[in-house]
Amino acid sequence: MASPDTRTPFDLSELEILTFGRSSVDLYPEQHEVPLADVQTFRKSIGGSPTNVAVAAARLGRRAAVINRVGDDAFGAFVRQGLREFGVHDAFVSTDPELLTPVVFCELKPVEEPSLFFYRQPRGPEMAITPDDLPLDVVRSAPLFWLAGSRFAEEPSRSAAMAALEARGRTAHTVVDLDYRPMFWESPGQATEFISPAIDHCTVAVGNRDECEIAVGTRVPDEAVDRLLERGVELAIVKQGGDGVLVATADSRTVIEPIPVPVVCGLGAGDAFGGSLAHGLLAGWDPAEIVRRANAAGAIVAGRLMCSDEMPTPPEIDHLLSTGEVPPRPDLVDADGRGGS
Repeated sequence: MASPDTRTPFDLSELEILTFGRSSVDLYPEQHEVPLADVQTFRKSIGGSPTNVAVAAARLGRRAAVINRVGDDAFGAFVRQGLREFGVHDAFVSTDPELLTPVVFCELKPVEEPSLFFYRQPRGPEMAITPDDLPLDVVRSAPLFWLAGSRFAEEPSRSAAMAALEARGRTAHTVVDLDYRPMFWESPGQATEFISPAIDHCTVAVGNRDECEIAVGTRVPDEAVDRLLERGVELAIVKQGGDGVLVATADSRTVIEPIPVPVVCGLGAGDAFGGSLAHGLLAGWDPAEIVRRANAAGAIVAGRLMCSDEMPTPPEIDHLLSTGEVPPRPDLVDADGRGGS
């Protein structure tokens, strides 16, 4: 793990962002563009999309916490330690006495579209979270609540996710990351059945074209935002890869152009985008400015190997937007300010 900001746990009365999802231990190959079977060494980091979103928001100065569950094992302890080091509160991370903390291997072949191999047998412990496990008072009061669509893949997590949304009562900001991961579902139809209803409880929806097709039945970006807005979403965001990001409200519609960077690892960019999106929503920025900066945050992580360890800070986002260059990691800059190797 790199050397992130280490903070004393903040008072939960100061909480700004609460995410509900999964944590894992991610293993990144240090040998790129080779099959996983030929990789000799890995770098270890905490991961899981909603966990990464909380870390990304914390790197931008927000007070974040996660609702999650890990195993009673060394990797569970590693996740807790990592959250604390990144300044993310772990008060709502419970421990499962039987299920193991998931491990995820990444294959960087190709680096733009890596493959993930999930070890979650018989399932991840976060899928065992029940409605009774939820801190509903905190869910209701958090200025921003972030829910991943993968929470609906199994019971009792499915019921817990819906209970959280019902407790929120569509309070701003309630964000659904459509987050469709095929390996978590029996079929695309099953995912549609349970992800789609969540939209009716949220003020913000974000996903790529494939995820929009699962959630609202179309991968055409303009049609997707139309359908999301018709369902009562106030801010709809569709990621279009090389075609940019479409951001829409009832009164405006803008495509934010992509920021081309040399890709080191395509993982984590969406989570950096999410953390910056949450930060911008709380700051009250214009939707186009929110997505412009979120795009930059994602581009920075795409130009680095790791996810949580390499989430950007505000000055790094400013640097990319002003120069077009991914800033060097602080821990790789020597005393003269030059990038090291």
